[in-house]
Amino acid sequence: MIVTLVCLATLGAAQPVDSQAAGRAIIQAMHDRYAGHWYRTLTFVQQNTRYFYPGDSVQHSVWFERASIPGKLRIDFRDGPGFIPGDGIVFASDTLFRMQSGAVKSATAFIHPLMVLGFDVYAQPVDQILAKLTTLGFDLATGHDDTWGGRAVYVVGAKAGDGRTRQFWVDKERLVFVRMLEPAQPDSTKISETQFNAYQKAGDGWVAAEVLFIADGKPVWKEQYSDIKTGVTVADAVFDPKQWNATK
Repeated sequence: MIVTLVCLATLGAAQPVDSQAAGRAIIQAMHDRYAGHWYRTLTFVQQNTRYFYPGDSVQHSVWFERASIPGKLRIDFRDGPGFIPGDGIVFASDTLFRMQSGAVKSATAFIHPLMVLGFDVYAQPVDQILAKLTTLGFDLATGHDDTWGGRAVYVVGAKAGDGRTRQFWVDKERLVFVRMLEPAQPDSTKISETQFNAYQKAGDGWVAAEVLFIADGKPVWKEQYSDIKTGVTVADAVFDPKQWNATK
């Protein structure tokens, strides 16, 4: 713990940050703050807004989501343009399963950075989280201090003033993920930004009740959560694509 506190202190000091220690120390601190206390299940209704440019038009949709932490998330599409009953998504075993009419349409290897940073960090061993973040391309050797929404934050993955390199931001006081920046795909000349906003207490942990996705400085997708419940019973079968229809 003393080593962790020293490493964190260097982020605010007027000297170079210890390369590997910065990212590791922050992830360790996030894990230690809530380990054994963070909720292990989460359900909520998600209201989506999709933004279109030019024209400033929007589309709305509704999803229902269930999570088992670490590593499992199921999204049932409930309403919206082109809605078909049985459509949705499952994230499990670092794989993205796309469901169409209740059957698996595709399965793709995928480490979900928002699950890792927003939830799994509090429930998985630190070395596993660090390995995933490294695989995702975050430079854990680089970090700096900044502010976000009037609150002090740690930034991991980029030097001060660098808004293009893949990086994540963590609220210093709460030790929760608040922002991610990365080159957009497929056009890496643009920047993709994700924000976890409107945090509210959930037992001994937190839930960001709004998630905002921004591309090239413009909002493209907003998620707003309601009927948020933690600590509820969610069967493992819910996250088994083969049992999709039986676990609606």
